[in-house]
Amino acid sequence: MNRTLMLLVILLMGATSAQAARKPCDELRQEIAAKIDARGVKSYTLEVVALDVASDGKVVGTCDGGTQRIVYLRGPADVAAPVAKLD
Repeated sequence: MNRTLMLLVILLMGATSAQAARKPCDELRQEIAAKIDARGVKSYTLEVVALDVASDGKVVGTCDGGTQRIVYLRGPADVAAPVAKLD
């Protein structure tokens, strides 16, 4: 009986940690932004990208069950370049 109880506790702990890993990206991005803002950082960007997408920034978190990454980039968000017209 003691082994059964111990096995049950281990299984419940595993289920709890797996559930916690499935945090939505928007929620985690807001939590990370709050921590960065609390440190006084004024100019940065947090991007949510797929695991297979290359990025120049630092990975600061994973979300949606490990299918996406949150990447920190210093400085302001890039302004979109104008689209060239084809004549």
